[in-house]
Amino acid sequence: EYENVRQQHEDVKQSRDQVKEELKNLKELQSPVTKQIEETEEYFKSLDMKIRDKATEIRDTSQKCKQKQDALEMKDKQIEEIHQALRMKKDEEMDRQRKIYDIQKMIEDWENELNTMTVTENLQPQTDAINNELKKLQEERANIDGDISDIKAEKMNQEREKKRKLLGVLFDRLGQLNNIMNMKEENLKGRFQDTHAALMWLRKNKDKFKKKVCEPMMLEINMKDNRHAKYVENHISANDMRAFVFESQEDMEMFLMRDHQKLKVNAVCAPAESCAESLPSRPIEELHRYGFFSYLRELFDAPCPVMSYLCSQYRVHDVPVGTEKTRNMIERVIQETKLRQIYTAEERYHVKVSAYTNLVFSTNASLRAAQFLSSSVDTDERRQLENQQQDINNTLKSLDMRLTTLYERQRYRERRDNELRQQKKELVERANRRRQLESKIAVKYDSLKQLEQHAINLEKESQMANIKIKEINTQKARLVTELMHLIKNCISLNILKADLVLQSTTVAAEKNRLEAEYKAASVQLRAAEQRFRELDERKRGLTENCKELLKKARQVCNLGPDQQLPKEFQTAFQALPTTLEEIDAVLNEEKNRASCFTGLNASVVEEYNKQTQEIQQLTGYLEEKQNELDKYKQNISQVKERWLNPLKKLIEQINEKFSNFFSSMQCAGEVDLHVENEEEYDKYGIRIRVKFHSSTELHELTPYHQSGGEKSVS
Repeated sequence: EYENVRQQHEDVKQSRDQVKEELKNLKELQSPVTKQIEETEEYFKSLDMKIRDKATEIRDTSQKCKQKQDALEMKDKQIEEIHQALRMKKDEEMDRQRKIYDIQKMIEDWENELNTMTVTENLQPQTDAINNELKKLQEERANIDGDISDIKAEKMNQEREKKRKLLGVLFDRLGQLNNIMNMKEENLKGRFQDTHAALMWLRKNKDKFKKKVCEPMMLEINMKDNRHAKYVENHISANDMRAFVFESQEDMEMFLMRDHQKLKVNAVCAPAESCAESLPSRPIEELHRYGFFSYLRELFDAPCPVMSYLCSQYRVHDVPVGTEKTRNMIERVIQETKLRQIYTAEERYHVKVSAYTNLVFSTNASLRAAQFLSSSVDTDERRQLENQQQDINNTLKSLDMRLTTLYERQRYRERRDNELRQQKKELVERANRRRQLESKIAVKYDSLKQLEQHAINLEKESQMANIKIKEINTQKARLVTELMHLIKNCISLNILKADLVLQSTTVAAEKNRLEAEYKAASVQLRAAEQRFRELDERKRGLTENCKELLKKARQVCNLGPDQQLPKEFQTAFQALPTTLEEIDAVLNEEKNRASCFTGLNASVVEEYNKQTQEIQQLTGYLEEKQNELDKYKQNISQVKERWLNPLKKLIEQINEKFSNFFSSMQCAGEVDLHVENEEEYDKYGIRIRVKFHSSTELHELTPYHQSGGEKSVS
């Protein structure tokens, strides 16, 4: 074993020496490159310094150029200001001359007017006449105002009378109508109790329906003349007379299902498209000669859904009502009018035509007395009330017309008053006109004199402006010369700077090339140094191993440090193989032979070796796991400190503020970190302890101990 390791040591030593020599050569080759890089870097820095110096000079020169340009612009601005001032002088002079011309023209016009004006005429008679007419107009206007006040008072009396009569009649008639409705409802209750119960339910639950619902027809129909009630009642069936009328089929179904009261009531649905305004087949005027005076529809009033249903179902708009005259000529009426239903004074006729023979058959029946609709409003009385109302309206209309006439007369006199006052004003102005003209002419002469004294010498102003401009142009020429010199200097500096930049670019490229070569050589050098360190480390390890193996071999052979190998050992060793593999084979053979000569059980030796190896493995595993456990405990301790210390600090701050708040309310409170077991982190919690009464101790805040208000405050 020692010989094998020693041979490996020699091989590694030889490889290390080769790498060491290679490393020396690489360092010798890299030294000139390092020097070149340093020289190039120094030259590059000097060029960069020169470029910055040139840039500073260029910037200073450019700043001076900018100052010269600003100075030139300032000179141009001064010249423009001189021109502007001269233009303002010219404009001022032109404005002065224009004003002089305008004033002279105005004075001339006023003097012409003054020359043409005659001696002041006597305007007093005209003024007196106007004053007299104004006085007369004022008296007439006062009279008209009095008439207007009288008519307004009379109109107010008429309107009060109208309201009094109408309100009195209205209250009386409302009482009568309420009595009529009560009578109709009592009649309904006596004859049809289920219908009356349904009516009471409907009035309490109208908000449940989407569209309009009409009460039973006998309550909704209002006869215009009670004498005609028998025609309508004989034409409409008794079932429909007590039927409720709905605009919506859905509402009707809901009504019939109402509250499961099981009341026997009738309900109908009005047509989706209203028939209330349907026209008859012919005008009633064509039937007057037969004694007919109206169709059934015109004999009563009813809400639109009810009227629409009756027109659709009973055609009340096309059934005429006649008189005794109609009864006396009934055969002629049937033949000539072709009507299917006819009412005379006391009878009802149904006319049918045979589909096979075209023969006409008619049946008649006496009219039943009215039972449901006889209690209606008296139309004659209503007509009288309407006539009284019309008379009052006519009186009010007449008063309005008289007021309109008076207002028109008043407006005419106001216009005339304004005209007379304007004429009077013109007369006064004519009397004052001459004095005004003389005063105005004197004022304008003063203004003209002042304008003539302030004349401007434009020629002198122009010469002074030219002198100033010439002086400024001289300064501009000097500035331009200086600017050109600075521009040339700036161009030269830019050329020098560009040359330095080109040199710097070339040097930078050379520097980059050398640095790239140096970097590649450095990589190779570091790799060689790494190989050398590895081989040197391996050599030291093999040296130590050789020393240990040599020491172990001497101990096995019982040799001292300086003692040579005895001859018998050399002879014995020469008889053995020279490789480890062959020696291990011979050793195993000898062990097997030895085991055959003793009573030792091979399985016991094998088990012993196996147990010993397992003990060594478990001992190593246990040490490894113990190290891992110590490491985990150390990590947990560090993490716990990083988490727990800020947490405790935060809770201390909360506790301080919490305690202050409770102290301000004359109470006590504290907040702390509650820990049962320091290792059970999921059971860490905040504990709040409060005291609201001086006689008690601090208690932990729980759902049961404190009151609702105390918990809310906490």
